[in-house]
Amino acid sequence: MILAGVLEVIWATAMKMSNGFSKLVPSIVTIAGYIASAIFLSMALKKIPLGTAYAIWTGIGILGTSLLGVLMFKEALSLAQVICIALIATGIIGLKLLA
Repeated sequence: MILAGVLEVIWATAMKMSNGFSKLVPSIVTIAGYIASAIFLSMALKKIPLGTAYAIWTGIGILGTSLLGVLMFKEALSLAQVICIALIATGIIGLKLLA
């Protein structure tokens, strides 16, 4: 599950770097990362309920891409965004501990 989430962060970041699929290497990383992420998500779905798995997968993606957006692309986060991202992180931790 974690690997599926990390790969989601990779493909989403590569998509940003591909500049609308106009740059070859980031475009290839986007496509390969997306496929690999879907494969690992499908493997996780064999053991984890769909709603839980999808929430964790997208949550990891939100956390990772938000962090990389700030670090790599100098994107700003408002206080409201930081609070909401923290709530998402809390939800992921809750799902992992309680599911």
